[in-house]
Amino acid sequence: MEFDWKEVMVIIIASLILGLCFAYPSKNIDITKISLFVAYFLIIILVNVIAKKVIAYTLESDVKTKFWEIYNYGFRRGEHFRKPLPMLWLPFLFSFVTKGIFSWMPILECDITPRVERVSKRHGLYRFSEMTEWHVALISVAGITANLILAVILYILMATINPGFEQFARLNIFYATWCLLPLSSLDGTKIFMGSKILWFTTLIICLFFLAFAFA
Repeated sequence: MEFDWKEVMVIIIASLILGLCFAYPSKNIDITKISLFVAYFLIIILVNVIAKKVIAYTLESDVKTKFWEIYNYGFRRGEHFRKPLPMLWLPFLFSFVTKGIFSWMPILECDITPRVERVSKRHGLYRFSEMTEWHVALISVAGITANLILAVILYILMATINPGFEQFARLNIFYATWCLLPLSSLDGTKIFMGSKILWFTTLIICLFFLAFAFA
């Protein structure tokens, strides 16, 4: 399990974007508020990515996190952009249009590829060296599970130590739920294509957490 400098920069920039969008709107520039949200999202994204990397490692594969890009805009041949369109602007658009009432979180996706050790095995557990859709789904759902677990820990800390953890816990739940969005090449699509039962089960769990968060 390792990070390269590109992944580190992607995670930092994504945290800055989401932190700025969630700190909006504000009459004055509140550096403390912005810094707090950026720190929250840095931890949230790191937990999500590390969980996926850990599960990927057990399946002898690698996970590379990158910014979400859209290539196709239709279903017919030729209905695509000349180059993939980065979607970094989407959180800013949603925050501006809704005046901060509604924020968009999915701006990251990941590439999952088998490692050399997996490809070299032809028998036993790994008699199929390529990554199956089920394996990809397991790796993708690991990040969502990690965020929900962190939310539970934060709620426990909130009840025993500091009630200020509530916002941080809710952001983990929101992020986990957004990760289930079955759109383009996002994690939700990987889970849905790998196992619709796993996707619906995870959705029900996330909705339960959302109901608890707003109770």
